[in-house]
Order: sequence, then structure tokens, then C-alpha cells
Amino acid sequence: MRALHKDFGVEIQGIDLHEAALHFPQIREAFEEHSLLLFRNQHLNEESHLAFGRLFGTIEIRERHPENHEVRVSIVSNRREDGYLEDEEGSRFMHQRANQLWHTDSTFLPTPALANILTARVIPSSGGATEFVSSRVAWRELPEKVREKTRNLIFLHRYAHSRKVVSEAAANLDIVTMWPDTKWKAIWRNPVNGTESLYLASHAYGVAGMNEQEGKLLINELIEFSTDPHRIYSHQWLPGDVLVWDERATMHRGTSWPYDEERTLASICITASKSDGLDHVFPN
Repeated sequence: MRALHKDFGVEIQGIDLHEAALHFPQIREAFEEHSLLLFRNQHLNEESHLAFGRLFGTIEIRERHPENHEVRVSIVSNRREDGYLEDEEGSRFMHQRANQLWHTDSTFLPTPALANILTARVIPSSGGATEFVSSRVAWRELPEKVREKTRNLIFLHRYAHSRKVVSEAAANLDIVTMWPDTKWKAIWRNPVNGTESLYLASHAYGVAGMNEQEGKLLINELIEFSTDPHRIYSHQWLPGDVLVWDERATMHRGTSWPYDEERTLASICITASKSDGLDHVFPN
């Protein structure tokens, strides 16, 4: 394994993810310990991508009634199905642009995510990196007074909140407004190794029991501390790269690229379960 950052993340070499089941105990152990895994030259199709995801757990379907929908890989792209690039000022492109805010996936869902498995298909000539920080390390290094203030808090999450930062139109899309607000404890404890992580996202709009201004100030303070430049690992994509990250222990964001060029990634999220420490983040 090769370290990606001094605090977290490793590249795992010598494993073909088409045969991931043979190596999964090693992969899962590295996931719990390092929070971010990189596998190069994989070129997963939809079937192999989904098969790898199922080793971690149930694959997320972002629908109100998931039982009526087929599990599929989500395509994250500015290339539309008709072959044209998205209008840079359009609401759906702005919806994607909001992913350039520091966030954790799926905190707006009734059950949040354990992991995201993201692979690169088409990469622009420049830009388009994905950046990560360890919210586990950030929590450990927070000043003690801030830790004491934060430990027992409950953050309020709303999908439209992060979208509204970028575009009012994006915040009003049906795929955004269909989700009611959620509440999660500020700290997620890993049941395997006992480590604690700050559980936060750009979707967080307030703190239970705090006035609006005080809550926003604290959220901004925590995100700013966690995302200080020295904490960031910036991944420069190559086609065939696969990144797997622990949603309980990281935050991430996309970066800009020349929008007249295609950038296409494929993603699946894995829904967290009781064995992943899910019960710990539910408010009492």
C-alpha cells in the first residue's frame, strides 16, 4: 500500500476489483483504518461496479419507494443523454456544481451512507479533481473547548440548503425537494476500531437548540477547520481509477474544470447499517 496523504488514504496495488470478493477482508480492513482507498486501472462496467459495492452492503437507491426501482450505477456527468453538454447556467448543472462544496454524501436521506465507490470514465484535459479531508483527524485535532461544545450536538440537514448556496433553481429541483430534513449527531463512532469522526456536510443548515446564526457560525467554523489546506488530499483522476471512501470519516468536494469538456464519473453509495455504527448517530 502507498500512502495518499500523511493523515489518511492509501493506494492498494495488485488487486483486480473484478475479483474483489477474494480480497475483501483485506479491503474492508484498509477501509476501516485509512478511510480512503484508491485502485488504479480497473475499468469497471456496471455489473462489476455493483458487485463490488454489494460486498460493503446494500446499495443506495435515491427514490421515495426504492423497492419499485432497479439498482443502477449513477452517472455523474455534464454530458446529457442526448449527447450535448449541459448548459452551464442550467439548474441541473448547478445541481452538480453544488458538489464543489465540502460535503458528505446522503446526510439528507432517512438512512445515510457508509461509503461511496466512484470511478472515472471520461476525464477533461485539466481540473476536475476530487478533494478529500479526514473528519476523523479533524475531530481529534480540534481545540478541546470546541470538542466539548460540539460532542453532544445534533446537526440539522437539508438537501436544498447546499443547492441554494449555488442556485435557487437547483434548490427547487424535484430530486432535491423530495427529501425532508434530517437530524444526525455530530460525532460518528466507528464500531470496529473505536475512532470518532466529525459528521458534517454542506447540507447541514443548523444545530438543534441553537439560534440560526449561532448554529451557522459553528458549522462554518468546523468545516473551515476540517478543510484547512494542509489536511486536503486532491485526487487527479485517470480513466479507470476507483476511489472508495468512508462517509463516516471524510468530507469531499469536486473541483472545477473547463465546462466545454466532458467529465463523466460513475458512482454508487452503500447504505450504512447497524454494524457500521448507524445507531450511534441517530438522535435519542
